[in-house]
Amino acid sequence: MPSARRSTDAAAAAPVSVNPILDSRWLAAQRWFRAKQRPLATVRQTDVASLENAELQVLEVVYADGGSVDRYLVPTVDGGEPVDGDGAWAAILRAMAENTELRGERGRFLCSRTAALDDLLPSAAQASAALGERRLMVEQSNTSVVLGERLILKLYRLLEPGESPDLEVSAFLTDVGFADTPAVAGAMAYAAQNDEPAAAAMLQAFVPSAGDAWAAMLIALEHEPARGVEIAAELGGVTGAMHAALASRPDTANFPARVATMDETAAWRASAERQLAQAVTAVSGEPHRRLVALAPAVTARFADTFGSASGEARVSRIHGDYHLGQLLERTDGGFSIIDFEGEPARPLAERRLPGSPLRDVAGLLRSLDYAARTAQQIKPTLDADGWLREACAAVIAAYTAVIGPSDAALLAAFELEKACYEIRYEAGNRPDWLWIPLLAVDRLASGAAS
Repeated sequence: MPSARRSTDAAAAAPVSVNPILDSRWLAAQRWFRAKQRPLATVRQTDVASLENAELQVLEVVYADGGSVDRYLVPTVDGGEPVDGDGAWAAILRAMAENTELRGERGRFLCSRTAALDDLLPSAAQASAALGERRLMVEQSNTSVVLGERLILKLYRLLEPGESPDLEVSAFLTDVGFADTPAVAGAMAYAAQNDEPAAAAMLQAFVPSAGDAWAAMLIALEHEPARGVEIAAELGGVTGAMHAALASRPDTANFPARVATMDETAAWRASAERQLAQAVTAVSGEPHRRLVALAPAVTARFADTFGSASGEARVSRIHGDYHLGQLLERTDGGFSIIDFEGEPARPLAERRLPGSPLRDVAGLLRSLDYAARTAQQIKPTLDADGWLREACAAVIAAYTAVIGPSDAALLAAFELEKACYEIRYEAGNRPDWLWIPLLAVDRLASGAAS
């Protein structure tokens, strides 16, 4: 990205005298606030930078439990969050188009563009003035705004120092010419004094879509299950193409493609065993007894599979949180992969580590299981087990046609680990869904194929 920057100084800009966003109740109610289970002690503004008619405010959140302190980015117009049409989102686009440095009181917002912006929006600084703004009202940890139905701005609310895997991987895929993820057109980072820069926003091509692959799959399962198998095959192919692209430049820093080390395969085993232990303790009653009975077989499966994986299994950068909701069904046909942030609960540095591509495939297969069981609740005549076997086979066939043969035992072990994670998640968040991963652990522990 170009290094030349135009600078504007906001240090002299005083914040509004009454700042409603400092009310902890307001912050805790925002859908992008990630620590809803932690009691807040204080919320204070630590930085502010002016941007045309808006301000970019940085809030520091201190928790009553004395744990880590978080920083959040909150754009405001007249003291409140921007609304569509007031120009605040388009102003961020213009700052990126002009490689602007916005100076705050204690840090800087560094805005930059990529070559892709020239193709997506010629004369971006001028054209952006006429772009409409449409914020996507969906449940997510960030804020996404469509600009002129041509670009989409993703604002990262939680400011985490370090390289963002979402931005890093998306930019890499854009650079290598992978067409099935939206091209990166610009970025904004926040650099506080004495801290690593934190990703604050990413600008990408907007992909017109009919929804995500989850919605497409449920529609297919209700009306034409054979079409669901065709979709599964499409997803297997695009997943293989993504992994091939991520492994295409193994000499690029932070994008290796190599054989897994013994330490890495040992870490896979430890992670899987930890997920199993947490699943066992997360449930009670009959589910607990079922898991306790299955635990020896599951542990043996993890030991045998991960213990023999060193020397053959390969690692590269991966998606890291792959499921049907991470693929958009394009209106012009095909699917586009989005959201490369990885599992939000994992530390940022851990999300950037290379991993087995089969983790992504396992996530996709587990998502198909959820789709089949959900559809069966709507359409009881659906043979969920039979359809799932066919759909998973279609994914694997299409995936291996791109990548080459894969280790079926290793894939099954990652599926089993994922199902253990799902038990813990469902027990704490959606107990009515707990039966789905419990059924999967029964099946996978016995060695049955997906």
